[in-house]
Amino acid sequence: MARGDVTVRWLDRPEEHDYPAAAAYLALLAEPGLVNSLVTALRTAPVTHQKAKDILRASGLPLLPVDNAHVRSDLAKIAHAKPLAPILLVRGDLTRGVATQIADGYHRVCASYHTDENTDIPVVIVSAPAP
Repeated sequence: MARGDVTVRWLDRPEEHDYPAAAAYLALLAEPGLVNSLVTALRTAPVTHQKAKDILRASGLPLLPVDNAHVRSDLAKIAHAKPLAPILLVRGDLTRGVATQIADGYHRVCASYHTDENTDIPVVIVSAPAP
């Protein structure tokens, strides 16, 4: 559901509160030492860009509907030209069948996709150390 000529605006870097949110999510998947290591790496990794459709595909997560409260909130921000924070990702592992983790920003990815699936989203992505 493209939104015409609406452009998604982005902040240059993630917001400070995004890192504890990422840590809380990652704590469900990994031990505290690894979580701390990943969040430290996310704080210093460069911002790159990926398309909304590719982030969803790599994560294996479904597209949330526009009536999801958080997606709706982000769509309102987009409509009012308020910039969104970049997405925090932990790279998957294709050889082991491990999906990319959206550590923070799943709703922002979905809102961006609803605006235009080809939206270039600024992301900070890090790799977990090999086991």
